[in-house]
Amino acid sequence: MNDTLVVETRKLTKHYGRVPVVEGLDLTVRRGEVYGFLGPNGAGKTTTLRMLLGLIRPTSGSATVMGERPGDPSSLARVGALVESPAFYPYLSGRDNLRVMARYSGVPGSRVEAVLEQVELAERARDRYRKYSLGMKQRLGVAAALLKEPELLILDEPTNGLDPRGMAEMRSLIRRLGTGERTVLLSSHLLSEVEQICDRVGVIRRGRLVAEGTVAELRGGGGLLVRAEPLEQAAAVAARLEEVEGVQVEDGALRITAAPEAAAEINRKLVSAGLRVSELRPSGRTLEEVFLQLTGEGDAE
Repeated sequence: MNDTLVVETRKLTKHYGRVPVVEGLDLTVRRGEVYGFLGPNGAGKTTTLRMLLGLIRPTSGSATVMGERPGDPSSLARVGALVESPAFYPYLSGRDNLRVMARYSGVPGSRVEAVLEQVELAERARDRYRKYSLGMKQRLGVAAALLKEPELLILDEPTNGLDPRGMAEMRSLIRRLGTGERTVLLSSHLLSEVEQICDRVGVIRRGRLVAEGTVAELRGGGGLLVRAEPLEQAAAVAARLEEVEGVQVEDGALRITAAPEAAAEINRKLVSAGLRVSELRPSGRTLEEVFLQLTGEGDAE
């Protein structure tokens, strides 16, 4: 395993009977990054995370987590996870629930107060779990995942069901956790969540990885949107410029394939040709456009 990779899968596949859930998945998560595992509901995200944690076995293919096979004790000792909804004793306080988990996991009791501070639950640690809001329950789940001071933190839809304030608080928490050497693998179907906090993204559709890269790479680099009149003449002039690789007329404007740093020179030449340029700016697809194209609009549940 490459030292920079904390998760690597090769042709990872999971079928339930004849139903394919994950199919030939090749995934790479690098040390120290926040990796967004993006896909519509039912795309196979949770099944993949369960395989990485050794909770279910793949039908075929392979995976390594922290250099070991999924579920290996030496690997699990360095991994913290929150998969689906957290479950705790409702009649115990948040602090006592964590104490039970720490004792069971062989973690020093001093870690309980440390993780409560990390997830900003110290002031409500004495309250019983059943009195917690959904956002507090999710944060306690993250606190439990942090008890072992993991190098890899796996979070499955951590903002699911939260109100806007709870979502913002969880995003802020994840950004803080994904610093330094710790790696965060975050599954989500929320575009805004992934765009705001993730360094790299893998997009899954019907169990298959259809794209992987930074948000900027997925959206596509280099391009300019130009509004100029007369439009047809502007298209003809732009197509002849040495700085321009391609021109398309779309929605009453030109979409020009060119380096962003060439914008000033392109503008100068269009104006010199007698064209009236009213707008010229960098252009790229939104993450939503990329997501819908990659996953299919009908899959965005």
